Amino acid sequence: MKKIIKYVLVDIIQNRIVLIYTLFLLVTSFSVFSLEDNSSKGLLSMLNVSILIVPLVSLVFSTIYVYNSAEFLELLVSQPLPRKKIWLSLYTGLTAALMLAFLVGVGIPLFVYEPGLTAVLMTMSGLFLTAIFVAIALLASVKTRDKAKGIGIAILLWLYFSILFDGLVLFLLFQFADYPLEKWMVGISSLNPVDLTRVMVLLQLDISAMMGYTGAVFKDFFGTDLGRIITGLFLLAWAIIPLWISTRLFHKKDL
Repeated sequence: MKKIIKYVLVDIIQNRIVLIYTLFLLVTSFSVFSLEDNSSKGLLSMLNVSILIVPLVSLVFSTIYVYNSAEFLELLVSQPLPRKKIWLSLYTGLTAALMLAFLVGVGIPLFVYEPGLTAVLMTMSGLFLTAIFVAIALLASVKTRDKAKGIGIAILLWLYFSILFDGLVLFLLFQFADYPLEKWMVGISSLNPVDLTRVMVLLQLDISAMMGYTGAVFKDFFGTDLGRIITGLFLLAWAIIPLWISTRLFHKKDL
């Protein structure tokens, strides 16, 4: 298992797309903090970059990598190796490489310009998003043999989690504006890992005062230590459940 992880990790680190991704994040991070006089604005800009770019790259790159590694996976399956270990090794290698890219591209500038709890939360949120969307990408790729269809599913999932979900939530809020849905919004937010990470970081920046009563409800839950622990458990579940399902599917899949 260690040899497979090492091979995948080295292979991905040497990939041009990952190098470009790391360089893009690094240049963007230093540019944002250098241009913004207010550190809070810089953090907000970096948060927007993280919740859009990290899920997109994690989903699309991981999906393409799995399809391009089809022959490699067939070779491994033909060996006396448990399929579960093969799949988990692939996931671990992908996740570790993309996490390393995020740490270099975003983590280092954050701790250089804004060391503290906010930097820790933003870094952790990016690492969680990477792990979650790599797991979702593996699930999407194992569900279909067609490479184009698999990439299409990955892009649609990114659109849903990053854009469409918020639109649906706003639609519900407008449709049921006469009802007190603020407390329900805490539960609804847990259905989207991107929203969970966004709310967690925004509350740390103390912007909840601009969100009215809804912001106060969020702060009462997500702003506490217990709330952060529960949020972390939700994010962990978002990574574990898709990975568990994809592992079971890969175990039964006829290659």
